[in-house]
Amino acid sequence: PTSMASTSMASPSRDSDLRRTFPPFPPRPSDGVGFAETWWGNAWVTALEEGALDPKRLARGRGYAEKGHVDAITVTPGLVLGYVQGSRARPYRVQVRLRTLDDADWERFLDAAADRPGHIAALLDKEMPKSLAEIGVPLLPGPGDLSPQCSCPDSGHPCKHAAALCYQTARLLDADPFVLLLLRGRGERPLLDALSRRNATRAARAAQEQEPAPLPGVRATDVLAEPGRRLPPLPPPLP
Repeated sequence: PTSMASTSMASPSRDSDLRRTFPPFPPRPSDGVGFAETWWGNAWVTALEEGALDPKRLARGRGYAEKGHVDAITVTPGLVLGYVQGSRARPYRVQVRLRTLDDADWERFLDAAADRPGHIAALLDKEMPKSLAEIGVPLLPGPGDLSPQCSCPDSGHPCKHAAALCYQTARLLDADPFVLLLLRGRGERPLLDALSRRNATRAARAAQEQEPAPLPGVRATDVLAEPGRRLPPLPPPLP
């Protein structure tokens, strides 16, 4: 059969800070235990499986994902969109919605991420520190937080096509936790820029607090105003 990559219905040319399109995954069976490889990818899978109403649909969706039936995936704030090949010739259009974070949540996240240099280094290495998920900001979805919708006639929650898209999304999160942050509302570049500004502000404040007290002295105009006035002794040298 023709490769799905050659008939992709996605539009990667329109990608931006708030839109990322990922090529299809090749067929890849999981190990039969965990579909994802990272703790945050598995947390996504747990939210999917614990919020599902029919284990059989989940199993079929997982099989679709393992066999490479999911086409390119586009991620924007609050939305995962993909096309999944089912029993019909035309792929089904599937989307999964997730609530974005509000400004107060993002402020807490940025403060926590900038608080430890290791946090930013981990994100740049495509790792999600567990401590960032424990600051009271709902980065990872819980059961019922994923809202799927599919163009197929199946009214299951989720149908097998939506389940397949969710499973493949877990693999995207494995590879890059910034995909999760984009889903929650912020792109990688704006986030890194905001973290850089916070770091610069904190460094400037710390440097200002560590400056030595000004040395005592005499104004030059006062000295020059009285010719012949004896100059005061120089202050002792700094350590």
